Amino acid sequence: MGSMPSTKFQVIQTVPVAKGTPEYEAQIQSVLDEFAAKVPKEFYIPQSVVDNPPKNVTAVPRESGILSEQELEITEKYDAVSLAEAIAAKKLTAVAVATAFAKRAIIAHQLTCCLTEWFMDEAIERAKSLDEYLERTGKTVGPLHGVPISVKEHMPLAGHYAASGFFDVRNKSKTDCQMMAILRNAGAVFYCKTIQPQGIMHLESVSSYGRVLNPYNINLSAGGSTGGEAALIAMRGSILGIGTDIGGSVRGPAGFCGIYGYKATSYMLPQKDFLPDGFAAELNVICSTGPMCLTMRDMDLFCKVLLDAKPHLADPKLIPIPWTGLNGLTAPSPLKIGFYMNDGAIVPQPPVARALEWARAQLEKSPNFKVTTFEPYGAARAIKNIRKAYWPDGRQAVEKHLAKTGEPMFSLTDWVLKDATQDEIPASAVLQQRLERDRFRCEFAEHWTSQDVDVVIGPLFVGPACEHDTAFHWNYTAFWNYVDYPGVVFPTPVKAEKKGVESYASETPLSKECEHVRELWQKGDFEGAPINLQIVARKYHDNELFAALAAIKDVLQLP
Repeated sequence: MGSMPSTKFQVIQTVPVAKGTPEYEAQIQSVLDEFAAKVPKEFYIPQSVVDNPPKNVTAVPRESGILSEQELEITEKYDAVSLAEAIAAKKLTAVAVATAFAKRAIIAHQLTCCLTEWFMDEAIERAKSLDEYLERTGKTVGPLHGVPISVKEHMPLAGHYAASGFFDVRNKSKTDCQMMAILRNAGAVFYCKTIQPQGIMHLESVSSYGRVLNPYNINLSAGGSTGGEAALIAMRGSILGIGTDIGGSVRGPAGFCGIYGYKATSYMLPQKDFLPDGFAAELNVICSTGPMCLTMRDMDLFCKVLLDAKPHLADPKLIPIPWTGLNGLTAPSPLKIGFYMNDGAIVPQPPVARALEWARAQLEKSPNFKVTTFEPYGAARAIKNIRKAYWPDGRQAVEKHLAKTGEPMFSLTDWVLKDATQDEIPASAVLQQRLERDRFRCEFAEHWTSQDVDVVIGPLFVGPACEHDTAFHWNYTAFWNYVDYPGVVFPTPVKAEKKGVESYASETPLSKECEHVRELWQKGDFEGAPINLQIVARKYHDNELFAALAAIKDVLQLP
């Protein structure tokens, strides 16, 4: 780029984050200083970029001069499947791959604030041992031999810090959680951990570490709660990461950043020890997990590796459904696809409507699909119920975490707690929430049957990636958590236009929330934000969902 590197390690931020007590801020600064001390100066991005960053930072890693031609090729030309094949065939070494992704990850962090930890040296040591094993035996350790995987902050990884969204519970993990152990045994190389929001309950990843920026427009959110992963993968500082999703935390950020994200049905994929102290919301809304990546087949590989390890033998909560994925079941012909253009409560912003119309038009051209309109059902009721169900332990539980260290309450934390009672609710009230949830699920299952569809395609959010601190309305993701249906978000060629170019087809909002979303559209500048759509199937029809993805892949020209 023809500019001198920074003289100190700096991370670009566009909107400041709330500050806590002086004692708390000193602790946070100490953590950030410890991080910065591990980064070699030759990996610092040019000072000119720090001082005047472009709105879209995706080209900076290539232009920065920090990565070699081979490192650019490794990070830009491969997905996890082809990388595993290249390493197994000795076309690439695990060391070269770990080095390339670790370097690109630290560049991505300076541009988007996506990491909580970065441990390149450890990754290279692990990669060396894998290369030596392959040289000595002629065999790989497993199907992920040498594949770098990024990890969300709260997931325990031996020797690294984990926290469930609050600084007072940040601790170094002694052992891997179940999923990390499976991935490590399969040959994965871990090299960084990624930022999540305070309390892990925002659709924006903002915490005292900083605010994750959207690579396509740094004035927009990268989503949450797995926003660090999404930004890192969009920057190709990772090709395979892991998210959790109890209200949209895989699908929201994946969609905001234009990558794939899969939320499995609950108890499909292993989450043992993800949150050692548990999460009260799971009394009625079960968290799920899933991969975030750049290609459909990488989602498939990730799930196959996990389920081939038979995790249900160690965690009886898991339901042992064999994985058939993309290459197992054959989708019905014609595949019956229901499109829902809005949920009856909020009409999505214009670029989302444009992406839906594009996808529908492509699928309607093919005799392999029967495309109909899926009538929305009970969205406002479901969202009201789920917002209450998230906080049976009351607002005080969060306030106690913050009070212990002097951590500030972020505005979006306050927003998600809006429907929480101050104190913990009694078991009888939790039971009433359960009964209402199950009534709704049965009613919705009947509604789905009446619509006569195999899968549904619709929005994943009320608009493109939102402006910072405005991720208010989770309707299009949280609804599917409430009924516990699996969903995948996939990229489209549609991007948001310059401000003022697009407008709503109808002038009449459906609700006060819908009116609010229109106001946010009028105020915001979403230029360049990618638009993803969401495809969902019935509960535990995860294999059928992937069969449907395989069926629509070529028609929609999906990677």
